[in-house]
Amino acid sequence: MTGVPSPDRRRFLTTGAAVLGAAATAQLWLPATAHAAATPLPDGVFSLGVASGDPLPDGVVLWTRLAPDPLNGGGMPDRPVPVEWELALDERFKKVVRRGIAQARPEFGHSVHVDVRGLRADHTYWYRFRADGQISPAGRTRTAPPRHRAGGHLRIALASCQNWQHGYFTPYADMLRQDPDVVLFVGDYIYESKPSSTAVRRHEGGDEPYTLVQYRNRYAQYRTDPDLAAMHAAAPWVVTFDDHEVDNDFAGEIPQDPAKQSHDAFVARLTAAYQAYYEHMPVRATAVPDGPHIRMYRRLEFGRLARLNVLDTRQFRSDQATTQAGAEDPGMTMLGAEQRQWLVDGLHDSPARWNLIASQIMMAETDLQVGEGKLWFYDAWDGYQVERNALLEEFRTVRNPVVLSGDRHLTMISDLKEDFADPDSAVVGAEFVGTSISSNGDQDQTAFHAEWDPRRPDNPHWKVIDAHRGYHLFDIRRDGIDAQVRVVDTVLEPRATPSTLATLRVENGRPGVEVV
Repeated sequence: MTGVPSPDRRRFLTTGAAVLGAAATAQLWLPATAHAAATPLPDGVFSLGVASGDPLPDGVVLWTRLAPDPLNGGGMPDRPVPVEWELALDERFKKVVRRGIAQARPEFGHSVHVDVRGLRADHTYWYRFRADGQISPAGRTRTAPPRHRAGGHLRIALASCQNWQHGYFTPYADMLRQDPDVVLFVGDYIYESKPSSTAVRRHEGGDEPYTLVQYRNRYAQYRTDPDLAAMHAAAPWVVTFDDHEVDNDFAGEIPQDPAKQSHDAFVARLTAAYQAYYEHMPVRATAVPDGPHIRMYRRLEFGRLARLNVLDTRQFRSDQATTQAGAEDPGMTMLGAEQRQWLVDGLHDSPARWNLIASQIMMAETDLQVGEGKLWFYDAWDGYQVERNALLEEFRTVRNPVVLSGDRHLTMISDLKEDFADPDSAVVGAEFVGTSISSNGDQDQTAFHAEWDPRRPDNPHWKVIDAHRGYHLFDIRRDGIDAQVRVVDTVLEPRATPSTLATLRVENGRPGVEVV
């Protein structure tokens, strides 16, 4: 992946063809191979747009969901619907290289996941769908580099935490202009909170989602954000979930408030939430849920330049500690034994120059106590001290480990230390905690610094800490990673002014991160 847009890619970005060009390209579609239904479908079946994800050297997942009435269950008839898809080398679809028919089934919310294989590595493609004569917006995607390519350039955008009620998703408009090869989203795609009459944008429904239809409606509402839809259509995404896709601060099958949600009720909620998550994400069939369980941790390769290990820090964790002693209990686990061994093995046998770890929650220490003593966020890796420290010890013999996280609604960029209790401990890696897309809205920066700046002496590993909304952008090459903290001036309006808050560098072979 070169990260340098070709003329066709630049034209795609500037014209918005991915989102708005369906009508203009309808006449270019070849004759239909699927029979139209006896009863026509309602208009607007592609209201939720298109997306692609999990790129391989020879394949990618193409996604859409038929939903003419997206905020009321979808509005589709209770029957399977054939959906044609095609993949082309050009945005006008004159050079179609793959096409087929997928079934949009009611039991999966009439979502479509097409796992296309046999493609050329490191190549740009355009795709679209058709159902009952209606044409979807066009999308653009890209395959991963060949497995044995050692060089090249990979541009990744890191995003997380998009609360509909806290603001518009304006950072995606700037992300679109930056033209990343891949978008990495590390959690809190939706928020399960109740509608608020004082919000910037009000959540649909009348309560938190608990049922499958309610979760479908919440995802559908988020998918209607135009900047989010445009970014989905412009590049492949690699996604994982955190807590708000289900319930705030849940752990395994334990809700945040077990006194209010019985185990059986929460298992039913998990089942509905994971089902809706799968239906709305461009992921492979390996992520089809099995009741209250979904397989999301996985590994993606970008030649020998980068290996991306995507974690699941929710399903297998112990219930959160409530005291410092509890956080230091060796029995506490964030990953579970199987996933932890999978991660360690994948780090040590990696052929890649850069070993990236997508962790939904912050790995570096956040000591909230000013002066003597420690005070931690127990929902983050600080609440699982022994497992975290053992993993950081493994980093000493891993080539270029870099952790990409979210959750905190702040930019927090840090050196990773082998032992945060020892100020002289070795630096073993770097972590970029990306700020939120919209969660927490436009924060008071003066109040933020008044609260957080006094904590910096107790956290000398922090390199940048900030409370603007935005995302992080990484240009990865063999000699180093150049990172930008991209922020916007507001999410309270549908348009915003972007800027670069900070630039940083991770050098090959030198653990840690430096502000440029």
